[in-house]
Amino acid sequence: MTSVTLLSGREHRRRWTAAEKLRIVAESRSAGLSIAEFARRHDVHPNQVHVWRRQAQTGELSVAADGEAHFVAVSVAGESSAAGLIADEAGVGTVVEVMLRNGRVLRLSEGVAPGRAALLADALEGCAR
Repeated sequence: MTSVTLLSGREHRRRWTAAEKLRIVAESRSAGLSIAEFARRHDVHPNQVHVWRRQAQTGELSVAADGEAHFVAVSVAGESSAAGLIADEAGVGTVVEVMLRNGRVLRLSEGVAPGRAALLADALEGCAR
């Protein structure tokens, strides 16, 4: 038998915090269930889970409030042969490689202005500032 909850009065729309959304996204990836079944168990529409997953992947969904600094995991690798070839051919000196969230690699000379680098990264990720 199915239970039904009737809500009287104004619409009672649930509000999810960013932390709750991120927790649900993490659980949905590790649950081993289909999105539909996972959403049903958590009383969320499957489309909403898909939207939150996409937002988490692109970085739109984060715990920090807007305007605050965000820390990103960074790994420093030794000089690779590819970076050495780029530096020698272009004559630009040290090359910095940035692995973007969508898997693309952005290679920049160390002299590039940070604002310019951010605009290039956003363009390659499909984000707009």
